[in-house]
Amino acid sequence: MTEHIIRSALFVPASRPERIPKALASGADAVIVDLEDAVQESLKDEARRNLETFLDGNPDARILVRVNAANHPGHADDLLVCRRHSGVAGILLPKAEHAAQVDRAAATGKPVWPIIESAAGLLQLSSIARCGQVERLSFGALDLGLDLGLAAGTAAAERMLDQARYAILLHSRVAGLASPLDSVFPDIQNPQGLARAAANAAEMGFGGLLCIHPSQVAVVHEALMPTPEQLEWAERILAAAQAGGGVFIVDGQMVDAPVIGIARRIHSHSMRTRI
Repeated sequence: MTEHIIRSALFVPASRPERIPKALASGADAVIVDLEDAVQESLKDEARRNLETFLDGNPDARILVRVNAANHPGHADDLLVCRRHSGVAGILLPKAEHAAQVDRAAATGKPVWPIIESAAGLLQLSSIARCGQVERLSFGALDLGLDLGLAAGTAAAERMLDQARYAILLHSRVAGLASPLDSVFPDIQNPQGLARAAANAAEMGFGGLLCIHPSQVAVVHEALMPTPEQLEWAERILAAAQAGGGVFIVDGQMVDAPVIGIARRIHSHSMRTRI
């Protein structure tokens, strides 16, 4: 798992441990073993035991774990499992709403990815993002929309959620965090819609998406690749910049330092996403 370049982070329920190896073989940049929403309440203890059994039997595996929320009775036990196992490379903290919750997860010594899923979490973004051990932010559009009273799936709801995306991106940058991840795309049978969502996320500055099915991984990766036209443009800009000159013209466009920076980012992203 790459520490910072994460385009896809694939959830797999800890109640279905036979799926964990399949998730690790899916090509996803990160695999998240889920103890929270994907696990029914009656199976929480069994799911935690499944996670420990997998980690004991696969010492070279590296996974992330979405623990139960801070107010859940199993939260402390989830954190103890994460602390005990070196194979847990990070913790996703759902429904993060204040810094103390993040600090508690960070006490495991693992990187933390807070998930913003409520109005209270949005209001505390600044303090959450600045907590030690926080590596990147994400958010849950479905839970956040429910908390805000949005009409799911409507253009109006998306306009409101885009404001949450802006806030998450802003605080990620200010706190020096890795690029945030956009929410899951719930329609598994709609790869075209997923590709549009992934492209939109990238255009908004997000690093990638949370995924809920292995079939989504390749779609997300393809959508995040710069187009041939974008890459060709970037290479022309960089070639001209290498020739010297502070401000110059390429394809009738004035090129200065910010434009060169955009070209470098496109070229660099192309190289990294081909890995």
